Amino acid sequence: MLVFKVLLWASIFLIFYSFIGYPISLIMLNKIIKKKSIEKDSNLTPFVSVIIPAHNEEDVIEDKLKNLISLNYPKNLMETIIASDNSTDSTNQIVEKFIEENKEYDINLYKVNKRQGKTNAQNEAVKIAKGDILMFSDANAMLDRDSVQQLVSSFVSKDIIYVTGRLRYVNNIKKASSEAENRYWNYDLTMRKIESDIQTITAGNGAIYAIRKSEYIDFDPIRCHDSAMPLYAGINNKRAIYNENALAYEKAGETSQDEFKRKVRMFRGILRAIFETPKKYNIIKNGWFSYFYFGHRTLRNSLFILHIICFIMNLLVIKQSIFYNLIFFMQCLFYFLALSKKFFGFENKLFYYPYYYSMTLIAQLVGAINQLTGKSKPFWEKAESTR
Repeated sequence: MLVFKVLLWASIFLIFYSFIGYPISLIMLNKIIKKKSIEKDSNLTPFVSVIIPAHNEEDVIEDKLKNLISLNYPKNLMETIIASDNSTDSTNQIVEKFIEENKEYDINLYKVNKRQGKTNAQNEAVKIAKGDILMFSDANAMLDRDSVQQLVSSFVSKDIIYVTGRLRYVNNIKKASSEAENRYWNYDLTMRKIESDIQTITAGNGAIYAIRKSEYIDFDPIRCHDSAMPLYAGINNKRAIYNENALAYEKAGETSQDEFKRKVRMFRGILRAIFETPKKYNIIKNGWFSYFYFGHRTLRNSLFILHIICFIMNLLVIKQSIFYNLIFFMQCLFYFLALSKKFFGFENKLFYYPYYYSMTLIAQLVGAINQLTGKSKPFWEKAESTR
């Protein structure tokens, strides 16, 4: 029984530490640790290759191209590469027509013959890219006019190899799903800013980021650069940083089904994030990065495991005292509220937030199962409500 109790309390502690303890520790560290100076240099104007992977994006690709040619960066120092990942709709035709009508801009269509997903499309496009800085964005993410200049201005030292920007969700229809995602995202960005100021971030965002071409790595297509590059930087004495002034705008999933799909896709490498590359936990070699990674990534990705342990251990010790009965009742109530939203469609926040959180846990579990069974794929079905 002692082992069950230890596991129960350990799981409870780690769950709360992930959401409360770790952010508080970051706030404290931010006040007492001397920050690494990052003075942005607005005079930096290297040649930039903007690479947009796209698969069947006929609904948004023209708007994306219009957005790209409106960016506030010298057009003679920027090229755009649309890496069409074996698109079977009219994406290629729309891009070709746009290129023909806008010959004063350096825009290229690169056709990937065999669909292998976003990372592979990026890898192939990089081989023809001319830029010293490679900037990446998604077809459905609209960039702020100064986003390129903002990202570029952060590459002020050789050890900075990756810069990510800030994604804002701008749904026209305010849904509980998008509201919950926005709240979580803003909470996550606050931690990311502190990590960046102290040493290096643990993950970026696929909608807006840039990499030095000399440091670009052809990762396996199942992986994504917005998680793999910060990890590479952290364990190789380099820096991946966050520039909150480099902005991109995107619709969040307006339905729970779309949001669930997105999360399953996000967690397709969840076990790798926890267990692969154990040297990422070597705090002696990696400094604060190891602590950041454990608190921000490992614990967050382990929530589905921790909740399973918490529920089972609580059930095994429930007869030990009324206190354990109370904890078990609270867990059951939380999941009951989530199920009530699922089956009865209640939109009240009392029901939606437990549902959203539980949906995330299930997405993590599905992602882990897919990875273990070899069902994780480098490509996915996009969420239509984000277009």
